[in-house]
Amino acid sequence: MQSISAPVQAADAITVWSEGAVQPDTTLALHALTHALHYGSSVFEGIRVYPTRQGAAIFRLREHVARLYEGAAVYGMTMPFDEAAMFETIR
Repeated sequence: MQSISAPVQAADAITVWSEGAVQPDTTLALHALTHALHYGSSVFEGIRVYPTRQGAAIFRLREHVARLYEGAAVYGMTMPFDEAAMFETIR
């Protein structure tokens, strides 16, 4: 398990992953005709994080990232980052 810090608070916003960077959710913009919004064309992998005395710990992150990429491949999606970059970003 990897240790991570708590989510970053920016005023009343939380951070989101968008366009290859972590940024405040107030900067997030979504086009009204986004396919995923209307038809649910997306992949999702729930990642569990547990509090420990040493800080937050991610449970089986490598396996979660691998399943995310497998789901994207089945759906025919091209991921903009490789698995290693995604793992390091989440970690």
